[in-house]
Amino acid sequence: MKNRSKQQKSRYLQNLVKDRIFELYPSLTKKDIRTSTTGENGADVKLLTLAARKLFPYSIECKNRSDNKQIYSFYKQATKHSNLEPLLVIKTKREKPLAIIDLEHLFELQEDTDQ
Repeated sequence: MKNRSKQQKSRYLQNLVKDRIFELYPSLTKKDIRTSTTGENGADVKLLTLAARKLFPYSIECKNRSDNKQIYSFYKQATKHSNLEPLLVIKTKREKPLAIIDLEHLFELQEDTDQ
């Protein structure tokens, strides 16, 4: 895959997350949130203002990669167990466990905490 194509895939996911944050919090403006450029240090979706960080207190790293395929198969397995919201917990040696949920579910949880 060409470097430009990789950058476009990454930018697509960053913009998707940024746009969902704007939908959830219409009071935020372009001065509050931006996506990073290629090679820039820090989070992929930058919450620039204190107001944005208070509303959405996450450090966002986006990975749009095909080598995440196995994680998706594990997540699909979790969806088959019941009608409950799937939650995948993963861990590797000497690392903290991670919880993986659907992006839309994350935003639903954020909506609930704001009310």
